[in-house]
Amino acid sequence: MRNVTQLRVSTGSTRLVLLVSTAVFINYIDRGNLATAAPLMQSELHLSASQLGVLLSAFYYGYVAAMPPAGWLAERYGAQRVLAIGVTVWSAATLLTGFATSFGALLALRLLLGVGESAAFPCASKLLAQAVEVTRLGFANGVLSFGYLLGPAVGTLLGGILMAQFGWRPVFILFGCISLAWLWPWRGVVVKPSAKGLAAQEPQPSFGQILRQRALWGSVIGLFSANYTFFFILAWLPFYLVKTRGFSIASMAWIASWAYLLNAVTALLMGWVTDRWIRAGRSPDLIYKGVMVLTHLSGVACMAGMVMLPVGGAVATLFIYELVSGLSAPGLYAIPQIIAGPKAAGRWVGVYNAVGGTAGLVAPAITGILVDRTGQFAAAFALAAIVSVVGLIGWVFVLPKIAPLEWADVEPKRDCGRLPAG
Repeated sequence: MRNVTQLRVSTGSTRLVLLVSTAVFINYIDRGNLATAAPLMQSELHLSASQLGVLLSAFYYGYVAAMPPAGWLAERYGAQRVLAIGVTVWSAATLLTGFATSFGALLALRLLLGVGESAAFPCASKLLAQAVEVTRLGFANGVLSFGYLLGPAVGTLLGGILMAQFGWRPVFILFGCISLAWLWPWRGVVVKPSAKGLAAQEPQPSFGQILRQRALWGSVIGLFSANYTFFFILAWLPFYLVKTRGFSIASMAWIASWAYLLNAVTALLMGWVTDRWIRAGRSPDLIYKGVMVLTHLSGVACMAGMVMLPVGGAVATLFIYELVSGLSAPGLYAIPQIIAGPKAAGRWVGVYNAVGGTAGLVAPAITGILVDRTGQFAAAFALAAIVSVVGLIGWVFVLPKIAPLEWADVEPKRDCGRLPAG
């Protein structure tokens, strides 16, 4: 059995955090390219809004289904190796999308992209939970969040500009090749386990034990809600700005990329602030839950503003939403890393992100159906606001105190059908 704790010890965790964050940065560029290309694809391939919704959702079918196995594989064979395989698969899927000529081919490649990208967050959470102390997890996850939130900003801007000049096909081929280059520096990564990371070598809890935790399901409700709004905006914002608000592809790319950049910078700063507060003695439970309350309440108002206000007000509301959303980003993965600890972070986040990731399955598809039936986006924004309220309930009333679980106190004999532990 291979485990990341058996790797050679590095001089620190900084390189690990930076490269893992770069991987999720690439992850979000590659998954978001379809949204940027949607107006061009629709014209060239004669796709309906419902077909675009299916394509935008198809990624998440492979992503969600493969994520729990990815978490188990990360703990069984090593997160470093599994992440490298995932990057290879999703880079190939991105590259081949540039050659697709039919709805069916695009659908198959989006599914393959999802399978490859399913490795990212379980592997990242396993590595961070193992190598980074709790008092520094906020900033580590802030950097991670900066990576995956910066991805849409760079991908939308660069992809939009390049697609306007050269079309969508060369852009997918180029980005797929660039993604593969990440594998070169990753080959030299080694992991230095923290004190808590060394404890992960002890017997680990099974999937059955993880699934019985109330903390898992409270956070899953919150993550699903946050993801629903996030993926709704990520998938349909380019189309909405171009088709409904009348922006050109180039101007849309600038607006969306600046909004995403604000989201990413806010997440990075919030991660730093969170660690400062925790080291000063403030409760992680109060900090992370308080931020979630602010984010979800603001989300309700912002969904209404984006559809009801004139163009200038709608764009301003979009920027407010991205700013407030960025505040909650570090907590989305710091919370499960704190609760599960290094023993279970890979599998916990595999389940957590898989269930929460089903929002990516339904949000783009439901939006496409609503737009086809109503001819506008009002119903889609209203639904996103309602889902934000549900997430507030999960974070505040279902999730118990944010604190490490003592897995030794969890009764193993009640766990039937236990999968092999990594």
